[in-house]
Amino acid sequence: MNWTLILPELVLALGGLVILAAGVLPKRDPAFAVNMAVFGTLLLTAVLVLGQPEGVAFNGQYVADAFTKFMKLLVLAGAALGLLLAMDWNAKEGLGRFEFPVLLLFSSLGMLVMVSANDLITLYLGLELLSLSLYVIAAFNRDSERSSEAGLKYFVLGALASGMLLYGSSLIYGFTGSTNFDRIADAVGATVGMPFGLVVGLVFVLAALAFKISAVPFHMWTPDVYEGAPTPVTAFFATAPKVAAIALLTRVAAGPFGELAAQWQQVLILASLGSMILGALGAIGQRNIKRLMAYSSIGHVGYALIGLAVASEIGISSLLLYMAIYVFTSVGTFAVLIAMRRNGRALEGVEDLAGLGRTDPAMALGMTVFMLSMAGIPPLAGFFGKLYVFLAAVQGGYWTLAVVGVLTSAISAYYYLRVIKVMYFDAGTALDPRPASLSFVLAGTGLFTVFFFVFPAPFLAAAQAAVAALLG
Repeated sequence: MNWTLILPELVLALGGLVILAAGVLPKRDPAFAVNMAVFGTLLLTAVLVLGQPEGVAFNGQYVADAFTKFMKLLVLAGAALGLLLAMDWNAKEGLGRFEFPVLLLFSSLGMLVMVSANDLITLYLGLELLSLSLYVIAAFNRDSERSSEAGLKYFVLGALASGMLLYGSSLIYGFTGSTNFDRIADAVGATVGMPFGLVVGLVFVLAALAFKISAVPFHMWTPDVYEGAPTPVTAFFATAPKVAAIALLTRVAAGPFGELAAQWQQVLILASLGSMILGALGAIGQRNIKRLMAYSSIGHVGYALIGLAVASEIGISSLLLYMAIYVFTSVGTFAVLIAMRRNGRALEGVEDLAGLGRTDPAMALGMTVFMLSMAGIPPLAGFFGKLYVFLAAVQGGYWTLAVVGVLTSAISAYYYLRVIKVMYFDAGTALDPRPASLSFVLAGTGLFTVFFFVFPAPFLAAAQAAVAALLG
């Protein structure tokens, strides 16, 4: 039972080892072959996740249910789309080495372990496997000072977050006598008068996970790392790892510490408010579009955290739906950023999009759709994401979260609309033709964003089933 339950992770691990060994064999184009092998492995893993039975394995350390299935499919979708975005870019930038897709695959394995973690030790193993891979790919462009700096900054701050996680876990173990989530929940439920040290341990664990999702006040690495890392790496950072960390944060808060909701809600409410405000105000003066997207991602994490801070079934289901919409909208936006080349040189300035409405109307239309969706303009997908989290806040009586959310959405619309204004009203020269892989990603994510309002029911039903499984 243990081995059949973890078949998706086994396939990723064994596939990664085989591809890593095959990658060193002499051949004409190892990067392309490895890219295709990794892409196929991710698709096979997604199929296995869809057919994965529900249950608990390894003495309660690993859990599979509707919640893990929903989040794992999102993670694998983000990883596969990130690989598609990277293939052409890496070839043009001289980074077409086979190690990149292998690192992407191992980071995906870490994320799947994180999502299914039902024990503090499993949580740490998954998180560190993800983190070690991300440190390397952030600095993958070794000839670039900015990329090396991004990797070093992320490594130093990531090590700090790992230390906080371990310290918090040791406190939790000391006060509950177990690292297993179910046994921690039993110990918390049986305790009369919550020990202060246990609450401190929980806060440390929450802080470490807040670092991974770049929530305020643990956001400081995000703009520098987003700007310095290769653009496809930034696209990957902004999607799949955030989904995995949100899934882990949700399971930790709602599972073993559901009885301590009054304590962790305060932390999450402050993180949500701070992230929404900083995300809205910090991006206004940005001229580098990757830094702009970094502050935008901080803001979106703030909106998503509203769902968890409300600590209700409708709140958590709105959080899952928000993350699903955010992944596809964010990938589409980064597809445009990766396509920004002129005379073979990659561009990163907002002004570099000038004239795109005349020189490449299709890409300009796609970027317009993504910007309006992130701003929350109806009837695009982003509008429904924000609508559901704000409704959850209102129904739970958290009016401050809802009001600040609406106000910061209105403020952030300024810099999203500024991008559209530059594309359609400023004069500029044409960009290089975009590759077919980017056109495919643009078309797929654009159609999802535009037509989400036609078929929201399957996503809502899946999110509600996931929450029902999580809350038992």
